[in-house]
Amino acid sequence: MSTGLWVTLTYRDADAALTWLKAVGFTERAVYRDDTDPAVVQHAELTWPDGGGVMLGTHRPRPRWPDQVGTGSAYAVTDDVDSTYAAALAAGGSGLQEPADQDYGGRSCVVRDPEGNLWSFGSYRGEA
Repeated sequence: MSTGLWVTLTYRDADAALTWLKAVGFTERAVYRDDTDPAVVQHAELTWPDGGGVMLGTHRPRPRWPDQVGTGSAYAVTDDVDSTYAAALAAGGSGLQEPADQDYGGRSCVVRDPEGNLWSFGSYRGEA
């Protein structure tokens, strides 16, 4: 079982999100669908190679719950920022910051996924 931080997001097209996230490097761990409408993803889990992951589902209006489709952001650690950036673009993401070395250490990039969420991928693992 993967531990650590898990990002949670909702998508209008959860199946497209699953495809994009797997192309970027996530591994599908579980997908639970609505019994009456298999196009609706009730809950999905994808793990990231360096730990943690993302949980997602199909957006459904809920009382007292903000509409947060396309407003999330996450940082995922990777040793190969350039390849991850290229994979994200090839799968339909939009580049916001090309891979670059950072003054604080490491290398990073920023991509917007097809539904508008921001994904930062970087080699910086935080202060020791």
